[in-house]
Amino acid sequence: MQLLDHFDETKLEAGCDEAGRGCLAGPVVCASVILPKGFSHHLLNDSKQISEKSRNLLRPIIEKEALAFSVQFLQPDEIAELNILKASLTGMHRAAMDLKVRPELLLIDGNKTLLSNEIPSVAIIKGDGKYKNIAAASILAKTYRDEYMERLHEDFPHYHWNVNKGYPTKVHREAIELHGACAHHRLGFNLLGKGQLSLFLE
Repeated sequence: MQLLDHFDETKLEAGCDEAGRGCLAGPVVCASVILPKGFSHHLLNDSKQISEKSRNLLRPIIEKEALAFSVQFLQPDEIAELNILKASLTGMHRAAMDLKVRPELLLIDGNKTLLSNEIPSVAIIKGDGKYKNIAAASILAKTYRDEYMERLHEDFPHYHWNVNKGYPTKVHREAIELHGACAHHRLGFNLLGKGQLSLFLE
């Protein structure tokens, strides 16, 4: 499917997306991007549909060509305070409000519009595979988060975050069971999976 340039061609639009919502550790990272009219790149797509190499190639291109972009991090303590859905929506709102160019409409990946009405927003299910600006936001959110988790891995190598990026893989859960959770884990989540019995903080 070819990505669309806009939802409403009469408005200046920003795409918004997040990465890490389903993770057991690390931040949820949210991005907002305003692309110039006519922007195109043959690799641009939903970040989950392209390779890490392609995402890393696209990131500097998006940052250079975008009229504006912003990336925001919400750490596990804030996720625990808000819950993961509100944290994701809050992060996308912060990213949109941080743009150096004020958009007239926000395209939000998912089925929820933003909690604030400062800028109108529309929710688009699987929007990162439909609109260029949401796809661009998904790539920035994903690459910034992956980079962050790779840095955390240097201090916590036993969780293998350089590979699993904090997602609930079998290896990650086995490491939590063996070593306990750390300050970067989301303690409100079911870290050990079904039948979780106990955790200890490292």
